[in-house]
Parts: sequence; structure tokens; C-alpha cells
Amino acid sequence: MAKSAFLAEAKARGFVFQCTDEAALDEACAQGRIAGYAGFDLTADSLHVGHMIPIMLLRLFQKHGHKPVAVVGGGTTRIGDPSFREEARQLLTDAQIAANLKGIVKNLEAFIAFGGGPQEALLVNNADWLDRLSYIDMLREIGPHFSVNRMLSFDSVKSRLDREQGLTFLEFNYSILQSYDFRELNRRHGVVLQMGGSDQWGNIVSGIDLIRRTDQKTTFGLTTPLITTASGAKMGKSAAGAVWLSAEKLSPYHYWQFWRNTEDADVGRFMRLFTDLKLDEIARLERLGGAEINAAKIILATEATGLAHGRAAAEEAEATARKIFAEGGTAEGLPTVAIPAAEFGAGLPAFALFVRAGLAASNGEARRLIRGGGGRLNDVVITDEGQILPPAAEMKLSAGKKQHVLVRVSE
Repeated sequence: MAKSAFLAEAKARGFVFQCTDEAALDEACAQGRIAGYAGFDLTADSLHVGHMIPIMLLRLFQKHGHKPVAVVGGGTTRIGDPSFREEARQLLTDAQIAANLKGIVKNLEAFIAFGGGPQEALLVNNADWLDRLSYIDMLREIGPHFSVNRMLSFDSVKSRLDREQGLTFLEFNYSILQSYDFRELNRRHGVVLQMGGSDQWGNIVSGIDLIRRTDQKTTFGLTTPLITTASGAKMGKSAAGAVWLSAEKLSPYHYWQFWRNTEDADVGRFMRLFTDLKLDEIARLERLGGAEINAAKIILATEATGLAHGRAAAEEAEATARKIFAEGGTAEGLPTVAIPAAEFGAGLPAFALFVRAGLAASNGEARRLIRGGGGRLNDVVITDEGQILPPAAEMKLSAGKKQHVLVRVSE
């Protein structure tokens, strides 16, 4: 049983997969405030649901009186994390990285309280030190402390060595730079804990080892489990693509719907991981059966959406859904997609309109949806996937019973 409030609740909620020295970390947390970090590379202009585990862990860390440090990878994004990826990431320009930074900072600020106080979070960009490194000096200083044999043994590296597109030398440096980050954060801000996904275990351990060898200090690593749904799907994706945290990329209503569509078997687990609900209340809700489980899903969706977009937007999304599903009507708060009249022309095939409206990820998926009777226009089932839908001032498109969009033709 953990002695510290942070580790006890982190374990109870399902955040802990591996820990380098759990007893020592527990003791350090119990004795007083510590600083811990998680990193976020700037590969897009928004984070998505797949990033929620480290975000919520930083939030929990702050709740229990510790100092979270959110590290944005202005430097490491220029290389790209190869962990368990089938191929190398597309390299971004400095302008793209700078633009992505703004969106990601906005995402983080919704969940974590930043500021100058002892318990308030720090936002740090690793470009501040990585961009200033002299390659030869870095190699001479820390190169002797890394074993290539050991680095090749990491699962995240081995998974790429067996693929058609091998691991580039550029990507191979990522682990070294992440280790350098940990040491720099320890020196600058007293950070003693790195938190990350299970795919980061090898990189985290390398950073701990570097700090021990060069600075003779003890630090810790904690990894979280890979989160999949009960049916085995990876978190962070929906039929229409990534579940973004930015309202500009995904409306609060669609975000709410993502959580509302949670599988029955996942409701309790997702409440523990993705909301601030108390554990005893979650235990009560996950015992609900039959139709009552839908009430628990609505609570999950509203709580999760409230964290990302604010309580007002979450309650508006809930009210919109209730009006559509319970009353069978069209609600003003329904997500809207504007299509220019010039693009619409005389009309669009039904399958193409579903893709354009974001209700299907591809033409093939849209065709299958309509063939299966799941596509509706103004609540009427579409029977022909190739049916030409002429432009109208406003059209309600539905994919199944739970996804709805208003399509408006604009000048």
C-alpha cells in the first residue's frame, strides 16, 4: 500500500504500469513536494485523446501538492520520436513547430494550472537548451555513458529494425536527447521524476542512468499502460479520425459524443483515468446495468468534456444530444459544416458528402455506412450510396444513431 497520496491514487485509478523504484519514489512523495515532468512533442497544432493519460497524470500530481513540469519538444520534434512507429515521422519546419506550440500550450492550460508558485506548473521548451548544443561537445560529455548494445535492445528500437523502413541515425539520437532533457530538467528545476507511456521505458531508464553516472543523483521513472478500448481499439481515434482536444479541430459536441460512445465495459476504467470524479462515486456508477449504464456514459462524457472545453460547453453538448435523441429534433448547437456552393456544384454523391462532413474517414467507409443503412439525410435513410444530393440551405446528416452534423451551403 502506497504511503503517499499521489502514488496511492495514481495506482487506484490505473495510471501505474512500471516504476523504477516504487518504494523510494513513494517515500520521496510522502516526505514533501517533488517536481516531475512529462513531455509533448509538437507534431500537430493540437493534442488528442491519446495524450490524455500523461496530461491527467500531471493534473493528479498537482492535485496532491507536487510541481508538474510540462515539457514541449521544440527541440526533439525536429528529430521525431521513433518509438514503436512503423516509419519515420515527417520532418517539420521551424515555422510549423512554432505554430503547433501555440495550440498545444492552449490544450495543456485547460488541464493544468501554470504559474510561478511552488505548486503551480512550469511550461518548459527543450529547444531552450537543445538548440544551443555543440554536437562534438555533447558526444564527448555524454556519449561514453550510452551503450549502443543496450539501446539496440529497447523494444521501441527492435520493432523498427525488423521493418522494411529501418531506423535512421537521426531517429536513433532521440533517446540520447530525451535523456539529456531529464538531466537538464534536474539541474535547472530539481525535477526527479519522469512520467511517460510504456513505450518510453527505455528512454526514461537511460535518462536516470545518465543522471546517476554524471551527477551522482537518484531520480525516478514512472510509466503508464497503453490504453485500449475493451474491443482492442487504440485510444485517440474515432471513425472520422483523431479525437483532437482543440475545439477548432473537433467541436465540443463531437468530443462529448466520443466519450458518450464508450463501450459498456470501459465506463468505470475511463472515469478513473479521464475525469476527476471521486473513486467511490465511480464504483457506484460502474455497477449500473442495463439501460442505466447510459446515464453513467453521459456523466463520463460531460465530465471529460468539461475538463477540455469548460463546463458550459460540456453541458451545452449534453443538452444538444438530449434534444436530438430524446426529442427527435434538430438542435441549434449541432456541429455545423459549411460547404461553399462552388464546391457543392449541382450536388455531391451521398458517400462523398459524408466524408466531407467528417462522418466517415474515407469513401469506402462512407459507402459501407450507407449500404448498412446507417446513413440518413434529414432523418430519412439513404438507400443509394451514389445518390446525388443537391445543395440545400441546411441538411442534417446522420451516421448511425449518435453522430449528427448540419451541412450548410455557403456562398
